[in-house]
Amino acid sequence: MNLTATFSETLPGISPDVYGPADFQAVSDLAHREAGIVLPQGKAMLVYSRLAPLVRASGCQTFGAYVLRLREDAAERTKAICALTTNHTFFYREAHHFEHFEQEVRPKLVSRLERGEKVRLWSAGCSSGEETWSLLMTLLGPDRNAGQAIARRDVRLLASDIATHAIAKAESGTYRAEDLKPVPEPLRRAWTAVSGEDAKIAAEVRNLARFRTLNLLGDWPMQGRFDVIFCRNVMIYFDNPTKERLVARFAEMLVQGGWLYIGHSERVTGPALSELAPMGPTIYRRNAA
Repeated sequence: MNLTATFSETLPGISPDVYGPADFQAVSDLAHREAGIVLPQGKAMLVYSRLAPLVRASGCQTFGAYVLRLREDAAERTKAICALTTNHTFFYREAHHFEHFEQEVRPKLVSRLERGEKVRLWSAGCSSGEETWSLLMTLLGPDRNAGQAIARRDVRLLASDIATHAIAKAESGTYRAEDLKPVPEPLRRAWTAVSGEDAKIAAEVRNLARFRTLNLLGDWPMQGRFDVIFCRNVMIYFDNPTKERLVARFAEMLVQGGWLYIGHSERVTGPALSELAPMGPTIYRRNAA
């Protein structure tokens, strides 16, 4: 079935003069070029629903006119890409990663911090922050006094995402109290404050994170390497060549013996296999020197 026929069947009530196959293809090409996002034909309605508010706000009468705007206006392109990203996540998602981090990685990181060394973590594609805070609460542990001592050491976490609205939500550190239920109760008790239906991540945790807008396909300004990188359920939106290039870059950004955690349906393939050894379900470690 060709794309024109798909449109006529899946987009009833939408005039092809307003939004047609050529418009979808142009948006799809732009999303792939700018952010690595793959939008197959079945995503035509998703593109319409997410971009239609921007089309109206821009004053454009059609998607075709909006596509022309996107080609000329970098700020509008950024807004469109943000609208097309999926920001679904939740606290303690794929709990086995945090359990592995707590049992296998955390003790060594804490020992290094106590010796005066630095520790650097990266939550790449942090979305609205649930992964970031889950990781930091796990690092600090359930004992507030011990966690506060760790927080005073040279430890920082970079939390990055392409979507500016997601970064703003993450940086606030405020969520519905019910959203934190997946977090183990001792960590919730130690590092969150509940007020009515809302919960706030404790200042000791928030002070360790640095939030930045970053396109993973673009230049990375970071100078140092990371002990741990979490990039989970981000690469599912990329094609295989893009995934392989990205994972190879992650491997280069890890210290020797550093850890990479990826999403449950993602795998390391390509050149990075020579650098990253599988250590558990979607858990990889960079080879030591």
